[in-house]
Amino acid sequence: MARYTGPKTKIARKFGEAIFGDDKSFEKKNYPPGQHGNNRRRGKKSEYAIQLMEKQKAKYTYGILERQFRNLFAEAKRKEGVTGEILLQLCESRLDNVVFRMGISPSRRGARQLVSHRHITVNGNVVNIPSYSLKAGDVVGVREKSKSVQSIEDSLSANSSVYEWITWNSEKKEGTYVAVPERIQIPENIKEQLIVELYSK
Repeated sequence: MARYTGPKTKIARKFGEAIFGDDKSFEKKNYPPGQHGNNRRRGKKSEYAIQLMEKQKAKYTYGILERQFRNLFAEAKRKEGVTGEILLQLCESRLDNVVFRMGISPSRRGARQLVSHRHITVNGNVVNIPSYSLKAGDVVGVREKSKSVQSIEDSLSANSSVYEWITWNSEKKEGTYVAVPERIQIPENIKEQLIVELYSK
C-alpha cells in the first residue's frame, strides 16, 4: 500500500475529528463521508472494528504505513513499561514528527518532505530519513543552505505551539529534543490501549 496522499478532510470525517489540524471543510461536514454518512442510525460497531479504527487513526495521524507501524509496536512490546504509551513515544520520536512539532513545517506530510529533500540536520549532519528515531538530547535544525526557504520561514513565523519536551532557538533555527514525552504530554487523541488489544489477538 502506498502512502495516502488524498483529501485530508475525507479521512478526518471518517474518524469524526480533525486529526490533521484545523480544517474548515471538516467543520462544515463533521460526519462520515459516503451516501449514508449523515445517517444517525448507523449500526453499532464491533469491538474489533473500534480497535481497528483506532489503529488506522494513529497511522494516518503520524503518516506511518502498516509494516512500519507493526514494527514500532513490536519494538514497544520488547521495551519495559506500558506498551501503548511506549508506542506513542516511538511515534513522537520520529524525525518527521519532531520537525512538525518544532514548527519547521505546518504538517507532518510537509515535514516528511523537508526531511526527504535534505533540508534537515540532526546534530549537525543532514538526515533524509523521515522515520529516523531521535534520542533525548539530539539537536534538530534547518540546514544552512535551507534557512532562507520561504515555506520554512512562513511556518516558523506562524507557529505558536509549545511543547515541554522540545526547545527551539529561532536565531539558529534549531531545536533540541530534550526528552521523550510522557503520555500526558502527547496531545493526540488516541486510545492506544485499543491498538495494543488489537495486535495482541
